[in-house]
Amino acid sequence: MDLADRDGNATSSELLQAHAHIWNHVFSYITSLCLKSALQLGIPDLIHNHGQPMTLLELVSALHIHPTKANCIHRLMRILVHSGFFELGDLEDAAGGQSGYTLTLASRVLLKDNPSSAAPFVLCTLHPFYMAPWQHLNEWLGGGEGVTPTMFEMAHGGPMYEVLRCNPEANGLFNQGLDNDSRLIAKVVVETCEGVFDGLSSVVDVGGGSGTMGKAIVDAFPHLECTVLDLPHVVDGSVGSERLKFVGGDMFVEIPPADAILLKWILHNWSDEKCIEILKRSKEAVSGRGKGGKVIIIDIVVGNHPNDHKSTETQLFWDMLMMVHLNAKEKSEREWEKLFVDAGFSGYKIISHLGLRSLIEVYP
Repeated sequence: MDLADRDGNATSSELLQAHAHIWNHVFSYITSLCLKSALQLGIPDLIHNHGQPMTLLELVSALHIHPTKANCIHRLMRILVHSGFFELGDLEDAAGGQSGYTLTLASRVLLKDNPSSAAPFVLCTLHPFYMAPWQHLNEWLGGGEGVTPTMFEMAHGGPMYEVLRCNPEANGLFNQGLDNDSRLIAKVVVETCEGVFDGLSSVVDVGGGSGTMGKAIVDAFPHLECTVLDLPHVVDGSVGSERLKFVGGDMFVEIPPADAILLKWILHNWSDEKCIEILKRSKEAVSGRGKGGKVIIIDIVVGNHPNDHKSTETQLFWDMLMMVHLNAKEKSEREWEKLFVDAGFSGYKIISHLGLRSLIEVYP
């Protein structure tokens, strides 16, 4: 059998395109690691603070890079310009059409002083601590039935959240990433989903950590009181206010009663069985609270952007990340619906205003 037969009579051009497709995906880690390097060097903030397009020589000087490495910085920036993280802009009154680097919206979201900066998430996700479990994918897939360690446990010897507490650097990036994400999601929810909180007087933010989401909610809706529920060691020492309280507890044991229970990026961490337990506890907490009682979930609904290939791809990336780190998953609408039925809920509504994620109202 010749090459043409094995490749389905593909033309030479099609074969070259197929190889390019493979290479682009195999080498996609290069863009990620170049972005990580740019963040560690502080390049977005240097360009931002410069106040105008920054030339290569100005950037090299500000980075204190040896002149012999100037071309290497040029090559680093070239791929990041190509990937949409920076742009080349013309300098005013520049002789010879000299140009300099400017920020795009993507790199503005990576600035350190941006309250919803994605920089901690980038550095966290690309930290060797989080990359190591991927090396165990085939070993894990080859395991037998029943309870098996997660790939994270194979790499680090224990469950993710327990091991994190013993690694201050990785844990700090992880928590900062969650806080910054909560600021962004809170802003979007307040601006586009205001009606979600109509008729409510109290909400419990389950797994609310430092209270970033809860504070944004009570600031935006003066009629609401919010209780942040998290593990005792997480909320210990947290200072609330008249309408923001912190309670140490376990969502698998009891959730304080309220008009609404908020589960932001909680359920994707757990197996279906554990999700049903959390949902049942949430249902108990809102039962008997009147017509407004509901559970509010902020999470991914896989495939809710069927005409957006990139969004679906990113959702599938998240699904694999959950599988590798926690043996959990992102869910399609059909999978969400089954969980709600199995937990005893009567109905739900999906609001797709949160980009890759959705807000799901679930009714007892």
